[in-house]
Amino acid sequence: MTDSGHVVVVTTTDAEDKAHELAGAVIGERLAACAQVYPISSVYRWRGKVERDQEWRVDFKTRGDLVEELTRYVGEHHDYDEPEVIVLPITGGSAGYLSWVTDETTGR
Repeated sequence: MTDSGHVVVVTTTDAEDKAHELAGAVIGERLAACAQVYPISSVYRWRGKVERDQEWRVDFKTRGDLVEELTRYVGEHHDYDEPEVIVLPITGGSAGYLSWVTDETTGR
């Protein structure tokens, strides 16, 4: 099954509690149906230096038409100078799960 109407929106935070707080707020606003939070190790260049940090990644499952609003929400509620927001298209998946994503984000 293919589907271009759903996406995964990815961001990171520097603390588990911040990641869970952001995830809960986004779900509460119905901007996503599901958020997965897990620890990662990041290596990146920032302001001319290579940095290494432990971070918490949040993957939001949502509809494609909510990306702009979700991106804005993350930017307004994130404490990073430039928060990561990456959108990954869902090109296939369980019809029931994708229907659930749609149902849980309806009303926005």
